[in-house]
Amino acid sequence: MDSDGTQDARVARAGSVPRPAGPPQVPPRPAHAPGTPPPPDGPAFLAWVRAPRPQAAPGVWRFGHRPRPAQEPERTPTRQLLGGALIAFLVGWLIWSLLWNGYLGGWWVVPLELFTPGSWRHSGDRVGNAFLWYGYYTLIALAIMITVGKLGRWGEVWRRFGPPAWRAAEPPVNERPPAPEEDPAQWNQLRAAGAQDAADRLAADARAGRMRDVDHARIARAWQGVHSGRHSLAAFTGAVLKEGAAACLHPSGERDLPARLAVHDLITGQVRLGSTVDDPRNPYAFRGSGLALGPDLLGTSLVAVGPAGSGKTGSVVRPLAESLCLQALAGRAAVVVVGAAGAGLGPADAYDVVVRIGHPESVYDLDLYGGTTDPDEAAAVLAEALVGDLADPHPGGDSRRSTTVLAQLLGPYRAVHGRFPSVPELRQLLDGVSGPLAALRKALQDTGRDSLLRELDARERQAAHPGDVGSVLADRVALLDRPAFAPFFDTSGQSRPFSLRALDHPVRVRIDLPERGHADASRILARLVLAQFTASVATREDRSLFACLVLDDATGVVTPESVRGIQRLRSANAGTVLTLRTLDDVPRPLRGPLLGATGCRMALSGLTPWDGQDFAEVWGKEWIEARDVTDRQIIAETPAGKALHALRRVITGRAPTARAVTVRQVERERWSASELAHAVPPGHAVLSLTNVKGEHAPPLLVDLRG
Repeated sequence: MDSDGTQDARVARAGSVPRPAGPPQVPPRPAHAPGTPPPPDGPAFLAWVRAPRPQAAPGVWRFGHRPRPAQEPERTPTRQLLGGALIAFLVGWLIWSLLWNGYLGGWWVVPLELFTPGSWRHSGDRVGNAFLWYGYYTLIALAIMITVGKLGRWGEVWRRFGPPAWRAAEPPVNERPPAPEEDPAQWNQLRAAGAQDAADRLAADARAGRMRDVDHARIARAWQGVHSGRHSLAAFTGAVLKEGAAACLHPSGERDLPARLAVHDLITGQVRLGSTVDDPRNPYAFRGSGLALGPDLLGTSLVAVGPAGSGKTGSVVRPLAESLCLQALAGRAAVVVVGAAGAGLGPADAYDVVVRIGHPESVYDLDLYGGTTDPDEAAAVLAEALVGDLADPHPGGDSRRSTTVLAQLLGPYRAVHGRFPSVPELRQLLDGVSGPLAALRKALQDTGRDSLLRELDARERQAAHPGDVGSVLADRVALLDRPAFAPFFDTSGQSRPFSLRALDHPVRVRIDLPERGHADASRILARLVLAQFTASVATREDRSLFACLVLDDATGVVTPESVRGIQRLRSANAGTVLTLRTLDDVPRPLRGPLLGATGCRMALSGLTPWDGQDFAEVWGKEWIEARDVTDRQIIAETPAGKALHALRRVITGRAPTARAVTVRQVERERWSASELAHAVPPGHAVLSLTNVKGEHAPPLLVDLRG
C-alpha cells in the first residue's frame, strides 16, 4: 500500500482533473467468470471440431497451423527493394518518353504496319484510327511496364507492402462447411460401423451446443475401446442413445475442470505453452508458430531447469497438470502431481484424490509400500526412497544392500501379522530393539517358518557388525516418525491409503508434501512416489492409458535407480515431468545420464553458465555458414586519386576501404553456455523436444508468455 504522502498526492492530482458530467462508463459484463471455461456453444464447438490440424513437427501447435517452408526464402532488404522498383519505373518512363518523342526512330511501329491492312491505318474513320493506334501504344506501354516490373520486382513490393500484406495478418476464415463424408462432427466412423442412431444423436448434441471438447474426446476414447474389443458395440450405442454427449462419463461424474488457465486442444492432446520466437537462431519452419506439448512428447519425459521465479510452476507445470487432468476426464490419461503445499498446482476440485501429508484434515493417506504384497518389491521401493540419494551416484550404483536389510525384516513381519509394519514399528526393528525382535522371533518359531527365521537371524548378525546400513535406514525412517505424520502411513487398514497401483484407471491425484519444516522428509516422500510410479506403470495390463508423474521440485530425487526407471517409461506409455532450480541439485555423475534419459529438455531464463554448459554438451553442435568481412584500405597512386581519397576522408571521416567477404562452413554449438546464461530473455526458455517415435526438434527459443 502507498504511503500517506503518495496517496494524498494522487488524490490531489485526481481532484485537478475535471470529471465528465454524464454517467460513468461501466465495462460490459463478461460472458462467464474469469478462469472458467465458456458455456457450450454449438457454432463455436463445430468451428473448433472442423478447424484444420495439419501434421507438423514435434512441439508445433497444430490447431489452425499454417506450415512454412523449411528454408527461409531470400529476402531483399527494404531499401534495396524500393530503390530498385523506383529506378526500374524511371527507366521504363525514360524508354517510353524516348519512343514517344521519336528519339529512337520509328522502328517500333513496324509490327503494326506489317500485321494490319493499309485501309485500317489510312481510313477516314477517326474513331477507328484512334482505337487502332492508341491500342498499339497501350500494348507497347504494357510490354515496357511488364519488363521493368520484373526487373524492379514490383510483384514483391506488392506482396510485402500492398493489400496482400494487410490481409496476411487476418486469420483465414473457412465459412464453407466440409462435405458430409469429411465432417468430423458427423461421426462417420460410427456410421461406417453401423451405429447410425448413435452418430445422429451425437451430431444433434453438437449442433445444439450440448457437447464440449472433453465430451468429444471422451466419447472418441470410448469408441477406440469398442474398436479394440474392450467394450461391446451394443453397450456403447445404448449409453450414447440414453445420455448423448454425457455418455461414458469419468467415474467422478465431471465433464470439465472448474477452471482453465491454459489453451488446450483435446483432439490432438496438446496444451499450448507459448510461441516460438522469430529469431535467427530458430529454424525458419518453427518461427512464429505456437509451442505445445502432448502425451507423444511427455512420453519421453521432460526436465525443466531454471531458478526460482523463472516460471517453472506457472508456465510449465500448471498447464501440463491441467492438460493431463483434462485427458484423465476424457479417459485417456492418469496423472499424479507432486509438489509443496500451496505451490499453485490447481484447485482441489480439479483432482479425484488429494493427499495432504502432514495436514490433519487430509482425507486420503499415502501407502508407504505402494500397494504391493511382495516383501522384496516393497523393500526395493522403500530402500530407494530412504537411501537412494546415498547410493553410489555413478550409473552402476544401486541400493541393493539396503533392499536386503529391509527384505530381511518385512518378509517375516508380514508372514506373522499379515501386513507390513507401520513407521514406528519399522523404526524399532531397524534400531534392533530387543522386545519387537524377540516377539517376532517367537511368532516365527511357533508357526514353524524356518526360512523366515533364518532371514531374521542374518539381520541380527549383520546388525552387530560396524558399518551396518540398518542404522542409516533407521535414521531416515526417524524423519517420517514425527508427531506431524502420526496419522499417516497407516498399515492397519483404518485409513484410506492411496496406492499408485490405481494408475490402471484414469485417476487425477495431487500429493502435497510438507516442505515447510520437513524438507528431508519431503525428499524421501518424493523419491518414494517416483519409485512407486516407475514400478507400478511397468506392470500395468492396459498400457493404452498414458500415465504421467509431475514433480514440481525434483531436488534430491534423481538417483541412479530413478534414472534407470525413467529410461524404461517410454515403452510403458508413461513419462515424468521434473523441475529443478539448478543442476547442482543432481550429483555430477548423474547430470549427463539424466539429460540423456529425458527426451525433452528445457533451460529457462536465469540459468547459470555451469548449468548451461551441461545443456550445451547434450545439445551438441551444428554446421553453419560463417561470413568473415575484412576491410582493406585502398592506396591511391595517382595525384587525382589521392585528391579524391582526401576529399572522401574529409566528407566521411574514414579512409577509403575495399570490403572482402569470406564464406566458410564451421561447426558451432547450437546454444553455448554463455548464450543460455545471458541471451535468454525473462519469461523465455530454450527447449528441445523428442517424441515417442524418435522425431525430434532442435533447441528452440520459446516465449512462455505468448
